[in-house]
Amino acid sequence: MQDVAQNKDISFEDFKKEVLEDYKIAVTSRECSLLGRREVLTGKAKFGIFGDGKEVPQLAWAKSFKNGDFRSGYYRDQTFMMAIGQLTIEQFFSGLYANTNIEDEPMSGGRQMGGHFMTHSLNEDGSWKNLTEQKNSSADISPTAGQMPRLLGLAQASKIYRNVEGIDTEKFSKNGDEIAWGTIGNASTSEGLFWETFNSAGVLQVPMVINVWDDEYGISVHAKHQTTKENISKILSGFQRDNEDKGYEIIKVKGWDYAALIDAYQRAEKIAREEHVPVLIHVIELTQPQGHSTSGSHERYKSKERLEWETEHDCNLKMREWMISKGIATDEELSDLEKSIKKEVRDGKKAAVKAFGTQAKTFKKEALELLEDLANTSDENEKIQSLINGLKEDTDTIKSRIFADCRKALRYARHEQNKAKSNLINWLEDFSEKVQPDYSQHLWSDYEGSAKNIAEVLPAYDDNSEEVDARIIMRDNFDAIFKNKPETLIFGEDAGEIGDVNQGLEGLQEKYGELRVSDTGIREATILGQGIGMSLRGLRPIAEIQYLDYLLYALQIMSDDLATTLYRTKGKQKSPLIVRTRGHRLEGIWHSGSPMGGILHLVRGINLLVPRNMTKAAGFYNTMLESDEPSLIVECLNGYRLKEKLPSNLGEFRTPVGQVETIRDGQDITVVSYGSTLRIIEQAAEELAEIGIDIELIDVQSLSPFDLNHDIVKSVEKTNRLLVIDEDVPGGASAFILQKIIDEQNAYQYLDSKPQTLTAKEHRPAYGTDGDYFSKPSAEDVFEKVYAIMHEFNPQKFPAIR
Repeated sequence: MQDVAQNKDISFEDFKKEVLEDYKIAVTSRECSLLGRREVLTGKAKFGIFGDGKEVPQLAWAKSFKNGDFRSGYYRDQTFMMAIGQLTIEQFFSGLYANTNIEDEPMSGGRQMGGHFMTHSLNEDGSWKNLTEQKNSSADISPTAGQMPRLLGLAQASKIYRNVEGIDTEKFSKNGDEIAWGTIGNASTSEGLFWETFNSAGVLQVPMVINVWDDEYGISVHAKHQTTKENISKILSGFQRDNEDKGYEIIKVKGWDYAALIDAYQRAEKIAREEHVPVLIHVIELTQPQGHSTSGSHERYKSKERLEWETEHDCNLKMREWMISKGIATDEELSDLEKSIKKEVRDGKKAAVKAFGTQAKTFKKEALELLEDLANTSDENEKIQSLINGLKEDTDTIKSRIFADCRKALRYARHEQNKAKSNLINWLEDFSEKVQPDYSQHLWSDYEGSAKNIAEVLPAYDDNSEEVDARIIMRDNFDAIFKNKPETLIFGEDAGEIGDVNQGLEGLQEKYGELRVSDTGIREATILGQGIGMSLRGLRPIAEIQYLDYLLYALQIMSDDLATTLYRTKGKQKSPLIVRTRGHRLEGIWHSGSPMGGILHLVRGINLLVPRNMTKAAGFYNTMLESDEPSLIVECLNGYRLKEKLPSNLGEFRTPVGQVETIRDGQDITVVSYGSTLRIIEQAAEELAEIGIDIELIDVQSLSPFDLNHDIVKSVEKTNRLLVIDEDVPGGASAFILQKIIDEQNAYQYLDSKPQTLTAKEHRPAYGTDGDYFSKPSAEDVFEKVYAIMHEFNPQKFPAIR
């Protein structure tokens, strides 16, 4: 009792009140888990994964969690969210039922399964709230340990805010005092993302606290199969800081010992907040009363002895026993409290059910009236009436059922034309406009800072503009950015001391310091994570991945976390990270920049920008720093030493997103490509012109979003022929581009020849000049492909070459 209150000057009565309030939250959370499981098993919800067994340590943690702090957790943290006042009973069940109203279900607006939590960082217009005045949680993702890389960046932001001058910190930090708190299950510490993050935080020395919830299992697999020595804190003991070396503070505490837990979290908070030292809290002897999730039963894999131990060491039960032993409450008082909480949870569940069904009930009533009208005028009355009867009998009607039945009714009435049918069609269109955004909106930003709203500003040149190595344009443009935007920083392998491997950052670390232009270890996933976390806290990071192919190390984080931030939060959080990399046409398997199609399809929600030269690339950095969306900018690896004219408006010119550029006018065929391959096509274009073939060459510039103005189809309307050329494998980015032009822009109606693609071979590019020539499209390949299309059109003028 004295241990719990040792740092507080409060009376015993106040102390009792505080403990009882904690216990009420623990019991409420447990009852939500128990009732939630029943809702899933009876078919009223799809899936459940709950935080039972982890309640008491989360209560202790919440006491040390202050305004401005951030959580990066996983799907066991419901008690914590309740303890900080960010999750109610009704909201808990609204998440379970996937209520799409963000007010009813503020964790994701029904886009994620229950157990995935967040707080709102943005106002309705997409502007930042004051994050220092609220307790913050970054939005969870399901992939195990996927929350770890982001945690590193959330913690690093405090270090930046504390040590870099000139940043406007009003909404984001108070002297860098904020802690980033992470949570992870003991089994998930086997993931590489945990180890990469853990090591990185020790190197960076950032205010990060990792909670490891240890219940000795990972789903059905015991810790002996998961962790060396079955003890994560023991094998991490080498990270313990001492008088000679910086490192971690490592704390081990039993998850059912309320008093010891509060003490542990107070110590961890003080170290992390004041000293900016990372802390590991290994919370042991936890239980999982209902097993891993509703997809299975833990009785199948736990021994009778283990199950008995878990019953005896349940953290809520242990807290209850402690409270009675200390005179805080009697058994009768606690029983009465527990009984009242059960009713409160049931009432909250009922309210959530009612709220979930409100919109559907309105739509159902409207649909039934329209279907009745249609049935009364239709020759297919019997079939439509059957739909009506089924809809009426369904007491738990959901929106998809209503929509599907109305569409079927129209199918039955396809040969009829009457007012009732027109009314139903109009209603369905209106229904779709109202409902579909609940499931689709915010993949891209709809706010003022959307990248597509950033207007083009052309590079300016004067009589004194000189031809320079293109890397100089990158370097000097970054210099202008860092000078005028103190919230920007860049980091990556070799980005700091040597100014990146291609000297695009030459001398900038010396000029702006190691915190703003910094080297990292070889650890792509957490480089991405640093960027995500810092951008969630208002900074404008540029995370550098040395080569495009190395992005595969970080692709899971980029796809599951960065690309979905705005979408899975329904517009309530944003992560405007810029990822810098380089690729295209280098000779060899691993640095060739060829896996564009795979990247393109896995990072929807991120602007994928493929500039053909460094001026265009620099313009994209300037554009995206004005935007609130994330982006991947792929610089041409073989373009740094080519000559380009140095603009006079560095840091100001902007390359537009989602707009193509016609770089050669022509009449005979439209050729579409991007990146370094354009230079090869330009060579072939000159040779084709010599024999009377005039190509129109279009630079895509931006793969995602793609040609928002539909300029390519205007070219095809003129030339009546289309060829897409790409260095990716067959069916990769070229297939995406072709689908956009033919299917979305409807270019098929203007074609006199079959639309075609010219791509690299199916294998990765082989090494050497010959390897490149025989692996990717060459100038001769381009010439012959275009010529063959023209030969089919006019064989007399263009006889077969071979």
